[in-house]
Amino acid sequence: MNATDIAKLAIAVALVAGGIAAGAAVAAFTAPGREFTVFAREAVVEVKKVVWPTRKETIQTTAAVFAFVFVMAVFLWLSDKTLEWVLYDLILGWKKT
Repeated sequence: MNATDIAKLAIAVALVAGGIAAGAAVAAFTAPGREFTVFAREAVVEVKKVVWPTRKETIQTTAAVFAFVFVMAVFLWLSDKTLEWVLYDLILGWKKT
C-alpha cells in the first residue's frame, strides 16, 4: 500500500468512527434514542430467559414437520387427482388420450 491508500483508509475509518459517535450521541441525548436503548437492554434480558430446545427435541420436531408436510402433499395430490377424475372423466366425459 502506498501513502495515498493509507490516507484514504484512515479517512474512511475516521468517518465510520464519527458516524458511530454521532449515533451514540443521538441515542444518549434524544428521547427516542433513550427509549431504544431501554428497549435494547430489555430485549437482551428477555433473550437470556429463552430456554432453547435440546438437539433431540429439535430433531424430533423437524421430523414431525417433515412427516406432516409429506402426508399433506400426498393428501393434496390424491384430492387433486380425484377431482380431476370426477370433473373430466365422469362429469364432462373427456377421456385423456
